[in-house]
Amino acid sequence: MFVLFIFHHLLNRNWYSNLFRGKYTPLRILQTAADVLLLAAMIGLMVSGIILSRVVFDFLPISGGMGFARTLHMLALYWGFLLMSLHLGLHWGMIMGMFRKAAGIEHPSRIRTWILRVLAVGLCAYGIYAFAKNGIASYMFLQTHFVFFDMDQPLPLFFAEYIGMMGLGAVLAHYIGKLLRRSGSKQIKKD
Repeated sequence: MFVLFIFHHLLNRNWYSNLFRGKYTPLRILQTAADVLLLAAMIGLMVSGIILSRVVFDFLPISGGMGFARTLHMLALYWGFLLMSLHLGLHWGMIMGMFRKAAGIEHPSRIRTWILRVLAVGLCAYGIYAFAKNGIASYMFLQTHFVFFDMDQPLPLFFAEYIGMMGLGAVLAHYIGKLLRRSGSKQIKKD
């Protein structure tokens, strides 16, 4: 995970150099806030993971702090999951553009667009169900201090629920981003 984190940041290193350049529109503010909070969550995951690890990082002089590390790990994990979903959704247009280019799709299709929208609605509905079923909000707001997994649940269903929840966050962020982009372009036309 750490290697992917570093690789992603190396690929997107220009983001850091452009952070204080240009105008901050509502969309850019949302993207930057989500990115900075996601970075904080990832750092929290790494720090808490190092403290919790009693095998891999045994050579480090770390003693105590297990209660704090567990709490930090749970908070960073679930908030990071949500923020990663938002990050994905806010960059969905770019991702789809790369997919279209790789697949050789040159022209938009209304039928394909509506099929994908219907699938997105179904994914969101399943994501809402999975979010409520798994009590994710109770972990995010520390109402529950230990994560409980259903060990009888088949692994494909477990992954399907988390993909549904990630899809929910991504779809919401994508359409919020589109609304902010439209309102930003209308504001520019008025000025």
